[in-house]
Amino acid sequence: MSDIEIAQSTELVPINQIAKSIGLHEDELEAYGKYKAKVSRKPSEPTGKLVLVTAISPTPFGEGKTTTSVGLADGLKRIGKNVLLCLREPSLGPVFGVKGGAAGGGHAQVIPMEDLNLHFTGDIHAVTAANNLLSAAIDNHLQQGNALGIDVRRITWRRCMDMNDRALRDMVVAMGGTSGGYPRQDGFDITAASEIMAILCLADGIDDLKVRLARIVIGQSVSGAPVTCADLKVQGAMAALLRDAIKPNLVQTLEHTPTLIHGGPFANIAHGCNSVTATKLALSMADVVVTEAGFGADLGAEKFCDIKCRSAGLKPSACVIVATVRALKYHGGGSMICENLVKHVENMQNVFNVPVVVAINRFTQDTEEEIQTIRDTCKEINVEVALCEAWAKGGEGAVELANAVVAQIGKSSSFSYAYPTEMPLKDKIRAVATKIYGADGVEFSSVASKKLDDLQKNGLGELPVCIAKTQYSFSDDPKKLGRPSGFTIKVSNVRLSAGAGFVVVYTGEIMTMPGLPKVPSFENVDVDSNGKISGLF
Repeated sequence: MSDIEIAQSTELVPINQIAKSIGLHEDELEAYGKYKAKVSRKPSEPTGKLVLVTAISPTPFGEGKTTTSVGLADGLKRIGKNVLLCLREPSLGPVFGVKGGAAGGGHAQVIPMEDLNLHFTGDIHAVTAANNLLSAAIDNHLQQGNALGIDVRRITWRRCMDMNDRALRDMVVAMGGTSGGYPRQDGFDITAASEIMAILCLADGIDDLKVRLARIVIGQSVSGAPVTCADLKVQGAMAALLRDAIKPNLVQTLEHTPTLIHGGPFANIAHGCNSVTATKLALSMADVVVTEAGFGADLGAEKFCDIKCRSAGLKPSACVIVATVRALKYHGGGSMICENLVKHVENMQNVFNVPVVVAINRFTQDTEEEIQTIRDTCKEINVEVALCEAWAKGGEGAVELANAVVAQIGKSSSFSYAYPTEMPLKDKIRAVATKIYGADGVEFSSVASKKLDDLQKNGLGELPVCIAKTQYSFSDDPKKLGRPSGFTIKVSNVRLSAGAGFVVVYTGEIMTMPGLPKVPSFENVDVDSNGKISGLF
């Protein structure tokens, strides 16, 4: 059966029963139908152990990190652990593009998968609306006399939408004559790459959300001074749009493991982690919390540690690195070469000092010899390894992995970051590039260099850096696979995300608005006369 057929054949448990199983009261739920709800409880003191699931550098089709996360949570439940799963919400861009949905796969899925992949509870639409309200406020301010003296050439705020649409990357707006406003260059980012999405996921409650929204920098005045969202007096209305979106969403896995799904930033162009609110809430209700960071460990896991954990005061007790035979062959030129895996393991163990378990996400075509090669490599570098067959067997297929993770979270470790906050911005970028990516150094364009120097002079040097880079390589060149060496990271531009609290660093030819492939996934999606959806995966 296909993923969606497996999901549709599973009998769901009413969401109030799932809530009761983790100690939530009905007055702490806002139901969205029978099988999903928003949770209004505020997080209390976190007491659980946090397990991060990340991966080696992926292929364009993904390597089952979410499937492994779901399977691990179900496996932990099977061995008697009080567990909660925390994931991000899927963006419609990938759902209708190449990768398809992000609810897991096979017998390790979050349900209802159709709802999760299509609109869900409307959080991403709320982020889009709040983002575009700010854009509308900017253009209205220009039209109504521009009392703030905004320089139309220096507006950095962009519109967004939750869809892959390359035609919207760059454009000129307000072309309708005097009544249409002042023409200026603009463009769209995908919602998952927007600063509002990052803010939603890092905000610690509605009050912190409003503070972060207020300090968003939208551009500069003609005198060169920063212009903020607070200057436009729109942060309150934006927060009102996000009032419900800031509350985590409760659903379940196929095996009825409670799951909080909240926020959806990409990890190659944003920080790639689910919300701080959901993670802290889960840690206050469960003994073990499984969460996930996007793409490979050089992207999502690095940002999880250096941005999310630093901002929220979190600490992972263990890290699972998902590896597949397919991805290792992709990065080894068709051969079973495990150097890409080794580098990711070294990063998590040696840079961040987190205990590691390698999860071999088994595909049906994988041979015993190939699986053994990965096991032998892990033995050579002294890292725990476990086979995960959650796609085929659900939680039962992840029991080996669950036991390996439990053994690791009991160990003491001194969690650390890739760089200290007091390090200058350029040195932080060099630290990530050399320590995490294995680069020889960093080359800054003149534009990027000046912006970084200006940020440093203006007292923003202690912010962490969020490096936007291709997910397919440790380098900024997607064609340099495996464990490349002898390369430099080329920084082309920089953007301040003052509300989110970090500096976005653009490398290579990274796009903040993806395009659709020649054969998009949406060609397979349909709905029948009874409202039953097909073609999602």
